[in-house]
Amino acid sequence: MPELKNDPTLKDFQNYVKELEIERGFTEEDVIHKCLMLGEEVGELFKSIRKSHDKLKIDSNSKLGEIGDEITDVFIFLCSIANRCNVDIEDSFRFKEEINKKRKWS
Repeated sequence: MPELKNDPTLKDFQNYVKELEIERGFTEEDVIHKCLMLGEEVGELFKSIRKSHDKLKIDSNSKLGEIGDEITDVFIFLCSIANRCNVDIEDSFRFKEEINKKRKWS
């Protein structure tokens, strides 16, 4: 069973997800499959957030995880997609933030 390091970096999370997918037999699932599953998880996250707000109507019998659980599922699928596309999330984040720093936000 893979173990996540204490104080992991984004690279550590990506490697951990890669190892989990090998262990759990998910390596044959392609990027399109993972994108569709990510979409489902984002929907579950949104529904979980809706359920946490009293003013929004939702089926009270709806089975949903906690917001943190759903965010984690979304993150796992993002790592999985990044791994399949050979994207280092940490490097990509730093690169994109340098671009964003130069933008004018209003």
